[in-house]
Amino acid sequence: MSHEQAKIHPMAVVEAGAVIGKNVTIEPYAIIKSTVTLQDNVVIKSHAYIDGNTTIGEGTVIWPMASIGTKTQDKKFIGEKTYVQIGKHCEIREFVTINSSTHEGSIVKVGDHCLIMAYCHIAHNCEVGNHVIMSNNATLAGHVIVEDYAIIAGMTPVHQFVRIGAYAMVGGLSRVTQDILPYTLGGGIPYKFGGINLIGLKRHNFSYEKRKALSLAFKITFRSGLTLEDAVQRIVIEVEMFDEIKHWVDFCRSSKRGILGTQGITKCQDGEDSIECLED
Repeated sequence: MSHEQAKIHPMAVVEAGAVIGKNVTIEPYAIIKSTVTLQDNVVIKSHAYIDGNTTIGEGTVIWPMASIGTKTQDKKFIGEKTYVQIGKHCEIREFVTINSSTHEGSIVKVGDHCLIMAYCHIAHNCEVGNHVIMSNNATLAGHVIVEDYAIIAGMTPVHQFVRIGAYAMVGGLSRVTQDILPYTLGGGIPYKFGGINLIGLKRHNFSYEKRKALSLAFKITFRSGLTLEDAVQRIVIEVEMFDEIKHWVDFCRSSKRGILGTQGITKCQDGEDSIECLED
């Protein structure tokens, strides 16, 4: 255990074997188990509990009462060696729970620059990308994938094996039972799409041409009355193949749980080729 330049309060519990980087701060009553690695400039605040084969990336802050790396709640778990990896410069807020994984060698991952707000839960075998925001009480069941820059608002449960696409914004008090396409905005029970996440895309400097292409892909997928398979084929023919459109198409084709909102869709009242109905 290295304590080089670390600031460890005498009332903290740091077990022998834990790897502590430079300039790490561990506040009183925090518990760091022997198999944990804290990289440089990590801050562990009072009463946080870090267990398991857990690595916390440089500059990440773990707030009071968070519980990281603890045994999965999956009843299939039989004691395999599993891992948790938290990226760099994340904020893991109060009472967050991030469990370890299920199946030998599997990993729960949280990327860089994520904000995981109070009382969120990330279950076994989940993978959370970079710059993800989970608002208070958002919860991920097992095997969920959340892509980069996605936002999940408060009190929203996400069903196991679901994917949340990049730059998607999922509204609060939603119930997410199937995949959410990237770049979209929606919410509610039942879930309804408002269109493309235009404000988010503008904030991240997506060009007008890309936003227009994504809006057309959205319209074809949700407002044309086509099956998902036929809609994807039409997108490939009619929409300029920016990388974001390729991602949209690949996301649709690789979906295992199905794309939320593609059942029972109706044609746009303004006509099949109208752009005006894209964001209503």
